[in-house]
Amino acid sequence: MNLSTLPKIELHLHLDGSINPMTASKILNCSVNDIVKELTVSDNCRDLNEYLTKFSLPEQILQTKENLSLIAENLALDLKKENVIYAEIRFAPMKHLKEGLTKEEVVDSILEGLKKVDIQTNLILCMMRGAPYEENLEVITLAKKYLHRGVCAIDLAGAEALYKTEDYRSLFALAKKENIPFTIHAGEADGKESIKSAISFDPKRIGHGVRIIEAPELIPIIKKKNILLEICPTSNIQTSIFKTYQDHPIKKLYDEFIPLSINTDNRTVSNTTLTEEYHHLITNLNMSIQDIININKTTILHTFLNSNEQDKLLKKYTELSDKWLKEQNKD
Repeated sequence: MNLSTLPKIELHLHLDGSINPMTASKILNCSVNDIVKELTVSDNCRDLNEYLTKFSLPEQILQTKENLSLIAENLALDLKKENVIYAEIRFAPMKHLKEGLTKEEVVDSILEGLKKVDIQTNLILCMMRGAPYEENLEVITLAKKYLHRGVCAIDLAGAEALYKTEDYRSLFALAKKENIPFTIHAGEADGKESIKSAISFDPKRIGHGVRIIEAPELIPIIKKKNILLEICPTSNIQTSIFKTYQDHPIKKLYDEFIPLSINTDNRTVSNTTLTEEYHHLITNLNMSIQDIININKTTILHTFLNSNEQDKLLKKYTELSDKWLKEQNKD
């Protein structure tokens, strides 16, 4: 079956980790091979902290309106090529102010780039672990300003094991008070306590969350609260949470009827696509095409779209996936 043409949804996708190497090579006037080495994690990556070192060059590139717009446009083109029909793209706006841009100019530039491609997208603004409280507070203010105008939520990203999730409780309480939706990176580099804290903040989703497999007592809670786990299999293996795809718990979590989505995390850093993620799950965990389609339908109901937009997207996805299945069965 041609998985590349299967319609797809992606909710956990970092802009700075998904820079098209060809685009970066033109911006920096370097060879593509050199850029790939700088942007892509090695096969023997030790942990999340080493993985995060691959974001230093993207941070250098993403400091002008032109570069932000171009990188966003080319990411949208990459998504469209593999038939992603909706994506929520996240980035940390405070990381792109080093050459004098305002926070608003950063958001506007990215939105401008995305609008050049016929694909439905929204932005998630990331607060950062380890950043000053005031900076993260500015992200919440910025999200409120752009909410329903291209921005759909906030997130907390960064070195999870070094900066505990619990320390950010007051920021998420403020976001909740302001009616700003949020997801939280948790249960990736840090374990049970990180997930427990994240769940208590009442998020709609949790980024990664895979280490809930180590805390089965939390599974009924996230099911009851209907919290979706944004799962990124290849990234989890590269950061040494699991050794192989066969070890990954996504199939067990799916069989437990836990809401989850399949994501790339960072297309360039992890050197992956959604097509490849699907292929790994089918070949290594015996998940079926119908499982993948079911997961995408569940994913749509956990987007940060409003209910009417979700209904329209679900209808569109159902029609496209049904058509795809018929075409594959003909072949």
